[in-house]
Amino acid sequence: MTQKERYGAAKEMYAAIGVDTDAAIAALKEAPVALHCWQGDDVTGFDHDGPLTGGIQTTGDYPGKARTPEELMKDMAQALALMPGKKKLNLHASYAIFEEGGYVDRDKIEPKHFVKWVEFAKERNMGIDFNPTFFSHDKVKDGLTLSSPDEETRKFWIEHGKACIRISEYFAKETGVPCVMNIWTGDGYKDIPADRMGPRMRYKDSIEQILSEPYDKNLVKPCVESKVFGIGVESYTAGSAEFTLLFAATHEGCLPLMDNGHYHPTEVVSDKIPALLCYFPEIALHITRPVRWDSDHVVLFDDETKEMAKEIVRNDALGRVYMALDYFDASINRISAWTVGFRSWQKALLSALCTPNAQFKKLQEENRMTELMVLQEDIKTYPFGDIWEEYCRQCGVAADKRWFETVQRYEEEVLAKRK
Repeated sequence: MTQKERYGAAKEMYAAIGVDTDAAIAALKEAPVALHCWQGDDVTGFDHDGPLTGGIQTTGDYPGKARTPEELMKDMAQALALMPGKKKLNLHASYAIFEEGGYVDRDKIEPKHFVKWVEFAKERNMGIDFNPTFFSHDKVKDGLTLSSPDEETRKFWIEHGKACIRISEYFAKETGVPCVMNIWTGDGYKDIPADRMGPRMRYKDSIEQILSEPYDKNLVKPCVESKVFGIGVESYTAGSAEFTLLFAATHEGCLPLMDNGHYHPTEVVSDKIPALLCYFPEIALHITRPVRWDSDHVVLFDDETKEMAKEIVRNDALGRVYMALDYFDASINRISAWTVGFRSWQKALLSALCTPNAQFKKLQEENRMTELMVLQEDIKTYPFGDIWEEYCRQCGVAADKRWFETVQRYEEEVLAKRK
């Protein structure tokens, strides 16, 4: 059978259970997913020469890491060309680009330091999301930034956050797409603290000061992201799940951002998504794959990834959830890591769109749980691969591993020559 014939047969099978695969493909084409720049250079950035700090770590030394803005953009462009669907660019503030002699510290960064990134995004019709960088800097004092008891330290980081608000609005105005600006810090303590509330009150005040910077709420979507623990801050983090969720709930216009690696191992974000959608008009996600802890592995088409996508789709929330990838694996080809992760999340969304959600919901409400289980298991062997292949064809990219041949050539011709 030809690809067209296989898709036609699969389309009929799905239609028999009430799923319009053409509509599923069309919906996915309009759902943007933000691709994170920091996979390409192991979260190094361009504004410092020191190590990665803040409770996070990148492991591996696969050859070909991007070392300059030009190399990172070239690598990202290659990865983007292998991905179906609609994209956004996700930047950290540490990726500011300074002309010779034009360096400024993070509290003084301006839109002009991101002009080249705006040009990169506009050439590809992408919006831009943004993250202040509260790590890997000599003004992180005793492991603390926005929660520091040292007022000079805290003031520096507050000013950094305000600068990022201004840059986020610049991104939105230039691209015509709202900018999600995510506030996350690794502030915490290695051992049991004597004061848990004090750092959180300072953190709360710091975020409030950052958000006091004037901005257009239609253009900038500020978020707060939680963390359960990190390397060197195993016992306490100021920005816990409860803290960030309650901050977002009590500050109009501030969104909760959930990273599915930032919770205890028995917690799943797929269950949290519908809970938050009951209360928040919009929420944000950083999509990763934790292995025992927040280890930022490449996203796969695995069970929890599929469950997260299901909850977004079955609750008609594709327009309410800002989706972004967040992982960094230095042990494998970085362009492949980008591509696998993005395509895996796209597969999860398409699979969710090809699920008879209304029928399943009806069975649950009628307490026909036996039948629901049977049908949920039955659909797992439907010819989803043929739907994915048609989606990729319409997006102009390879549906199967043929895309990896392009990555291999790029590694031989470009990455392997980097010393």
